[in-house]
Formats: sequence, C-alpha cells, structure tokens
Amino acid sequence: MDTYNAIVNFFQEGGMFMYPILVVFALGIAIAIERYIYLTLSKNTNQRAWKQIIPLVKDGRIDQANTIINKSRAALCKILSYGMDRIRQARRRDDIETALEEGLMEFIPRLEKRTHYLAILANIATLLGLLGTIMGLIDAFKTVSGVDPSQKAELLSSAISVAMNTTAFGLMAAIPLLLIYTVLQTKTNEIVDSMEMASVKFMNAIQEIKVKTTGAS
Repeated sequence: MDTYNAIVNFFQEGGMFMYPILVVFALGIAIAIERYIYLTLSKNTNQRAWKQIIPLVKDGRIDQANTIINKSRAALCKILSYGMDRIRQARRRDDIETALEEGLMEFIPRLEKRTHYLAILANIATLLGLLGTIMGLIDAFKTVSGVDPSQKAELLSSAISVAMNTTAFGLMAAIPLLLIYTVLQTKTNEIVDSMEMASVKFMNAIQEIKVKTTGAS
C-alpha cells in the first residue's frame, strides 16, 4: 500500500505533463505488443512452411512444393512464389534471383512497420519530461519571487524537486521503449536474414535439379 501511495503521489506532484507522457508510454507498449506478436507468428509460420517446402524441392517435386507455397499465408511462401513464377519463364539463375529479391523487398516493410515509432515515442517522452520540468521551474521561481527570503530557499528546493518528477517519469517511459525497440529490430533482422538464407537455399536446390535434369538428358 505504501508503494502504491508513493507512486500516486509521485504522479500527482509531477503536474499536467505526467499525463501526456503516460499516454505516449501506453501507445508505445501497445505498438510493441502488436509488433512482437506479429513478428513471432511470422517467424513460426515461415519455419513451418520451410520445413514442408525444402524437402519437396530437393526431391524434385516442384509441383507439390508450388501447391504448398500458393496455399500458405507465410511471408516466406509469398516470396518464394515470385521465384516459382519466374522459373517457368526464365532460364537464367539471375532472373530467378531477381524475382526472389523483389518479393523480399516487398515484405521487408511489412516486418518493419510501426517499429520505428517506438524510438520516436521514446524521444517524445523524454522531451515532454524536460518540458514539464522547465515549466515547473518557471512556476517555482514565480511563486517564490514574493516570498520572505528566509523561506525562499526551502520553498524553491521543494518546488524544484516536484518539477523534476516529469523528467524522471519521461526517462522511465523512454528507456523501456528504447530497449523494446532494440529487441524488435533484432527480431526483425533475424527474420529478414532467415528469409534471405531460405531464398538462397531454394535457388540452389532449383539449380541442382536443373543440373541433374540436364545431365540425365
């Protein structure tokens, strides 16, 4: 109960700027949760789809692999579908690789969507905290301007302590948002790297099939 009362008093003493900081922090947490769920689901669906597709491709069962790719909603399958469409039309490896790169470039923005807002919100929280402190200091100096000199130091120190609450709260909101932003960026980069690696392995498997077919003929 004492902890709860301390938090409430800290928030109330910070003044009106505590509320926009709280809104910014809540918005950042909502974005972080949505992005984390999306990236986790994307990673899991990509892995499941890849485990189904690559054995079929290596065995030369391209039609079966293509059926899975067309039915799946995984981002990796959407990328591989670009390569599948180009396989029937292009003979050169470069053409197929270009198609896979096009698919990858289309889906990377979807993975990175809204994540950069976390860094922006962290900066906004920090700036709101500083602004609240500055406004609080201005009010503090105005308040003590007409006070007896013997009481001025005590009142000023008390007012400054209250004014610093917004800076503290702004940093308390900004630091977690920046940490979450770093985690999500790392997770996004891992997914992008895995899709790039899968595209290369897919292309190599297709090339091996062509070599075997050419050799057999």
